[in-house]
Amino acid sequence: MAEKDEVFSGKVKNSGIFDFKELYRFCYVWLVDKEYQVIEKEYTEKLGATGKEVVIKWSANRKISDYFRYVINTEWRILGMKDAEVEINGAKVTLNKGNTEIKAKAILIKDFEHRWENSGFLKFLRGVYDRYIIRGRISDYEDKLLEEVDEYLAEIKAFLAHEGRH
Repeated sequence: MAEKDEVFSGKVKNSGIFDFKELYRFCYVWLVDKEYQVIEKEYTEKLGATGKEVVIKWSANRKISDYFRYVINTEWRILGMKDAEVEINGAKVTLNKGNTEIKAKAILIKDFEHRWENSGFLKFLRGVYDRYIIRGRISDYEDKLLEEVDEYLAEIKAFLAHEGRH
């Protein structure tokens, strides 16, 4: 089985005005621009007394080499989402209002093609390979992935802060 190392986990919380469609598009395009393949694993909307509850789960992955793959799992939870009319430059625009939480988890997958799985001896060799031969490369990939996910969350936070100023 491929080895998965969780490198980073973080979240962005926001309460207030935002444009849901633009936020969704912004996050999706950000990942695609970084050459991730995004798979939407879940999208649910429930109507409650305080507004809509939206849950979205994405798994985005990018092949780094024949041995390494980056995965960014994103989980959205929006509570109490309602339409909100806002005035922007003298024109009334309908946006959304609610409590938003977006979590991102970065995972470095080693041997995702399962090439070192055919025997106990190969698994042993993979352990030696990981610990002693490519330890520096693994560390570099983990650092780069951490930076990417940190930037992703910072960009989402900045987007929400900008949207909330309307």
